Amino acid sequence: MLYEKAPAKINLTLDVLHKRPDNFHEVEMIMTTVDLADRIWLRPTDNGKIIIKASERHVPNDRKNLAYQAAELLQIECGITKGVEITLEKSIPVAAGLAGGSSDAAATLRGLNRLWNLKLSVEELARLGARIGSDVSFCVHGGTALATGRGELIEILPPPPNCWVILAKPAISVSTGDIYGKLNLSAIDHIDTVRMIEALRAEDYDKMCNSVGNVLETVTMDLYPQVVVLKEQMKRFGADAVLMSGSGPTVFGLVKHESRVPRIYNGLKGFCPEVYAVRMVGGHTILD
Repeated sequence: MLYEKAPAKINLTLDVLHKRPDNFHEVEMIMTTVDLADRIWLRPTDNGKIIIKASERHVPNDRKNLAYQAAELLQIECGITKGVEITLEKSIPVAAGLAGGSSDAAATLRGLNRLWNLKLSVEELARLGARIGSDVSFCVHGGTALATGRGELIEILPPPPNCWVILAKPAISVSTGDIYGKLNLSAIDHIDTVRMIEALRAEDYDKMCNSVGNVLETVTMDLYPQVVVLKEQMKRFGADAVLMSGSGPTVFGLVKHESRVPRIYNGLKGFCPEVYAVRMVGGHTILD
């Protein structure tokens, strides 16, 4: 049996440039991984079947599951006749804007690349991942990156300055498609992505905090006032920067000083059932 880690991601920035002819949105996002992670176990079988076993009852165990799709895609593309049993031990909240399903798919691609001795590069795995979902390419790479196109074009960036990340997910789930569908492209105040890149390259924590932004926030907050409350409370308890990740509903706060973490974490527990205090994950994926 082979083990692979599937870390969550947060969006330091998320900008939407326009609607594409293929009905996807052209995006410009800076994402980074954090050490809240699902655990993936892969056990080879000889019957050609893909079996999903998930610890979370809301996670599908059929072709709707992105890890299933990842395994099936590798079987088809690489002519693999063997099967695999995929056990997903979930820690990342479902439908939270943290790319849990995409990260599971990316971990499955990386793991099966080893298990089936496919010898595919990170770039080849990322290109395959783009056929599964827009965040999968980034999750194959991990670390910190600028994602453009519909999210599949990846440029590796330096990791953020060391800090804590407080994640808080309200007891709601959000459909990414619904949020993008309600976005008014003519009323967007676009994000200064270049400024965030400069902050990361300069290892400037304050500039990073002042450069976070997500154009989907207003859409989600209009629909779900719980997100507004979480943002306000996280700021009140002392986070240095607060932003919604992806299409939400998870809100994260960046915290430089560890001494502040317990106050923010404990304060948020009164407003939100799922709160996590985690660190950034450093570098991107390097295959053995």
